[in-house]
Amino acid sequence: MPIIMVTNDDGINSPGIKALQEAMTALGQTVVVAPERDNSAVSHSLTMSRPLRVRELGENMFTLDGTPTDCVAVGIGKLLELKPDLLVSGINAGPNLGDDITYSGTVSAAIEGTMYSIPSLALSLAGDPPYDYSLAIQVATCLARRILMDGLPDNTLLNVNIPAGGLFKGFTVTRQGRRLWENSIQETFDPWGHKHYWIGGGTPLRDSSEDTDVSAVHNGFVSVTPIHLDLTNHQGIKHLQGVWQLETAGL
Repeated sequence: MPIIMVTNDDGINSPGIKALQEAMTALGQTVVVAPERDNSAVSHSLTMSRPLRVRELGENMFTLDGTPTDCVAVGIGKLLELKPDLLVSGINAGPNLGDDITYSGTVSAAIEGTMYSIPSLALSLAGDPPYDYSLAIQVATCLARRILMDGLPDNTLLNVNIPAGGLFKGFTVTRQGRRLWENSIQETFDPWGHKHYWIGGGTPLRDSSEDTDVSAVHNGFVSVTPIHLDLTNHQGIKHLQGVWQLETAGL
C-alpha cells in the first residue's frame, strides 16, 4: 500500500485538508503533517530561530507550530518511518496562479517534497468562500492515482488549480502565467494616529495569454502546470556569455 503524506498552508483545521485527507485515504496509507495555524504566503521559509513542537492528534495525524516547509522536512525526517510515495499539499482555499506561486506555502510544501525526490502535487481551489470541495476531491484523486501509477519527471512537481462553482470543462496542461496585483498595499491607522501598511486585497491583473494557468482557470478548466526546480534562465546564460561576455571580462 502506498504511503501518502498530506500537508497544506491553511492549517490543520482547514476544510481543504480534511477533504484531501478523505480523498487520499482511498488510495493508500495517509499521514497528515500540517501547520497549527494559517501560514498563507509564507513561501518556502524554514523556521530556524526556535525549536519546533509537534503534537500528535490521532493515528497518522500530526500538527506542527511551523511553516508548511517545516512540516514536510520534519515529517519526512522524523515522523514517517518510511519515505512517502507521494506528497499532496492543499486543498488551498483560493488559487495559486502565475506569480502567486512564489509566495505560496501550498506550492512550497510540494517543492520541498520534490527536493527529497518525492513525487509531489499542490492543489488549490479558485474563487471565493464558501468553498465547495467536491470537484477538487475528484481532481485530487484522479491526479494522485495517475502519479502513483506513472510517476513524474525528475525534479518536477504539479501545481494544480481548480475552477470554482463546479465549473469544469476538463483538464489542460499549462505554463505558469503572470498574475500581478494592483492596489494591494492598504494604509491604516492605529488608535494613536500612527500610519501602518497592510498587504492584501487589491485587484489581480490577469495574464491575457491563452496557454497559461491563469487563462485556463478563468475559462473553466483545471490547470495542471509542471513546475521544475531548476530556476536557471538558460537563455540568460547565452546572453551573459555572448552579449555581456562575462566569462572573458575583467574588472
